[in-house]
Amino acid sequence: MRGPHNIWRLIRTGATFERTGAMGVALDAVEAPPRLRAAARILGWPFRWLGYRGDPALPPVTRAITALGPAYIKFGQILSTRPDVVGVDLANQLRMLQDRLPPFAQEDACQTFLAETGRPVEAVFSEFSQPVAAASIAQVHRARRLDNGCEVAVKVLRPGIESAFRRDIDAFHFAASMIEALSPSSRRLRPRDVIAHFESVVMGELDLRLEAASASQYAENTAGDAGMAVAAPVWGLTGRRVLTSDWAEGLPLGDVPGLQAAGHDTARLGNRVLELFLLHALRDGFFHGDMHQGNLKVAQNGDIIVYDFGIIGEIDAYTRRIYAEILMGFISRDYDRVARVHFEAGYVPADRDRDEFARALRAVGEPIFGADASRISMANLLAYLFEVTERFGMQTRTELILLQRTMVVVEGVARSLNPQINMWQVARPIVESYIRDTLGPRAMLRDGLRVVQALGRYGPLVPDAIERGLGRFLRDTDESGPPRRSRRGMAASFAAGAGFAALFIAIGAWLAG
Repeated sequence: MRGPHNIWRLIRTGATFERTGAMGVALDAVEAPPRLRAAARILGWPFRWLGYRGDPALPPVTRAITALGPAYIKFGQILSTRPDVVGVDLANQLRMLQDRLPPFAQEDACQTFLAETGRPVEAVFSEFSQPVAAASIAQVHRARRLDNGCEVAVKVLRPGIESAFRRDIDAFHFAASMIEALSPSSRRLRPRDVIAHFESVVMGELDLRLEAASASQYAENTAGDAGMAVAAPVWGLTGRRVLTSDWAEGLPLGDVPGLQAAGHDTARLGNRVLELFLLHALRDGFFHGDMHQGNLKVAQNGDIIVYDFGIIGEIDAYTRRIYAEILMGFISRDYDRVARVHFEAGYVPADRDRDEFARALRAVGEPIFGADASRISMANLLAYLFEVTERFGMQTRTELILLQRTMVVVEGVARSLNPQINMWQVARPIVESYIRDTLGPRAMLRDGLRVVQALGRYGPLVPDAIERGLGRFLRDTDESGPPRRSRRGMAASFAAGAGFAALFIAIGAWLAG
């Protein structure tokens, strides 16, 4: 379905921004240059009448985004955490996209609960409130269980949300294909792969059973982490379109005046948000991928309560080490180290000049470290880093997209709580600790044991590998001797089998001794 019909959807996007008055506000917020402003006006104004009207009670940009649908709302949620990018006023307007969208009917929520659990609401809950929060994909009701009196949150997907997302993502795929066709230089950024990654994340978010599983695993991983709590799922009252979890009682993390009035140290909270994100990304390789203010609360005792696990990021151990080494290289201002890691990981083509790349990285890092603490930004560093890597032929790493995006969101949240936060001072102890644990002697021993365990799993295959090698040798051999190519193939197969056998004999002797 990714055909030219999507042109209509993209035209209506621009027309909606023009009709709602959002075009000028958005261009002003990002300080667009005059040429871009002129082009936007010329392209948007003739089609103004085709745009969605939206809710006139909402501010222009929020009005346009909510009228366009859930995929656009997701994008607006990200921008709401970046007042340094879109300005304080627009960021505050967009913040309502996190949990204050128009709700759908209570009756629809009750019917969905019955369809998913097989039990009517009144048979399970003594209380079932009107929606207390409504976001792009689902809304939440506060309820009290009949069996134990505990308060829970019941999350219910919006009716028709699956088809709405597919329609928007289909248009995004078409736009990405057009961009690659019209601008070959953009292929380095792999826009189609980026959209495919976004699609996989979002479609996973539409199955609330997967969200419940993510919440359960996240709670296990972080059970020993001080200063945080997790809203755990109630499995018996959860299905594909309904998720019941513990109620998170606390103040919204976005309510800075309210937090300060309640006596909470907002600077400490800002630091802790960043620490938790880095700790989970590096230590666990399993992190909350949507850490905006709408998914975080502060309990009375000061703990940060984390909920809404629809988007979870995962990165493997090797990528985590690369990521940590790059961060540590910038923190210590060791640009040769950062360059070496990029080349060793294959992020930059091997035929490029490593020394020249290191100098370009220095030009990225030094201006940031020379700035005031309130201006030191990981997000800015990432933006500058992308400019440099583009010159050196680095392709977009789709496996790092969610990690990079979440870092930008988390930085926005942390800075809203602590405008003077020094991102690097907060990050350094966590990165250093991770590197000690993963690159020291103990880590090498752990890696060695994992190698032995992996080889042990293939132990039963070794006799067959040797037998196949010998069989190939006997089949290829005739009275005049094996051909040169067959002899090489035989030698390789036999050497592989014999090598495995010798390795296992050595491992067995080592374990026995």
